Amino acid sequence: MPLMEIATCHVPGSIGNFGPGLDVLGAAISGAGDSVTATWLDGTGVRVLDAGHPSLPSDPALHASAIAAAAVLRMATAAGLHPPRRAIGLTVRKGLPLSGGQGGSAASAVAGALAANALLGSPCDRNSLIRAALEAESRVAGAHLDNIAPSLLGGICLVRSIDPIDIVKLPVPSRLRLVIAHPAQELRTAEARAVLPTQVDRALVIRQMANVAALVAALYADDLALLGRALDDQLAEPARRVLMPGFEAAKAAALQAGALGASISGAGPTMFAACDSDVGAQRVSHAIRAAYEALGIAVAVRVSRVDLHGARVDQNPPGAG
Repeated sequence: MPLMEIATCHVPGSIGNFGPGLDVLGAAISGAGDSVTATWLDGTGVRVLDAGHPSLPSDPALHASAIAAAAVLRMATAAGLHPPRRAIGLTVRKGLPLSGGQGGSAASAVAGALAANALLGSPCDRNSLIRAALEAESRVAGAHLDNIAPSLLGGICLVRSIDPIDIVKLPVPSRLRLVIAHPAQELRTAEARAVLPTQVDRALVIRQMANVAALVAALYADDLALLGRALDDQLAEPARRVLMPGFEAAKAAALQAGALGASISGAGPTMFAACDSDVGAQRVSHAIRAAYEALGIAVAVRVSRVDLHGARVDQNPPGAG
């Protein structure tokens, strides 16, 4: 494909560690997301024209979107592509909260990789784009694909292996609704990972494996009741809930209001609840909001669905150039 003059990529947020699936299950969520626009500049390398948030670095060696874009540029050049102007400028629009547990760093990485790839005429295949995004995510949040995979591919993804990359897209029940609640808190991934146990009892491992298997079975069987029972994280949630004021009260309120199940989204502090209807999801969203606000914690709550499409690229949009 020919080189493009400008390309914009929109990437949805995601729920990493979906229920019991620590580092192996993730779901793309509709609504908020990140966008990156890539354009050509004179010079070489990748530059961050707008980091997307005052707290994010403009240094391309530190920004997730730029790290991923540089990896794509490097791969394309190694494959024999030599663009006439080799500097890529990135403008980032952050729709996802920082340190919020909604896959923000992964979304920026995927958006940077896809926007750069589109600008270059799309020389990189899916796995190359995943590797580029993983390079960025490894530097800023850790070497995990449970956010990258669904943000790129859409749906609910099972990461069987990182090396080699082996990702399985799972069926998504049409009635599944997700209530996403983001309290006015930040929780860095490194801090959340630091509290995870280094040794785990065998019986707990067996329960966790059973829940992951049951969740996958529920998706294939379109069995939302089973999905709710399988959203039982015996590993990360007990360790991390102490870092999330209000979570336990909000989860209890969600379940009492009829949620199928609830857990932490990614590393937190965002939580999610699974529901089987729009009406039920609205009821659960009100219960979660009330629980947080009763504790004096501001919270943003929305009803969402699994985003089935994943990343979207606009090449040479109207008015470009």
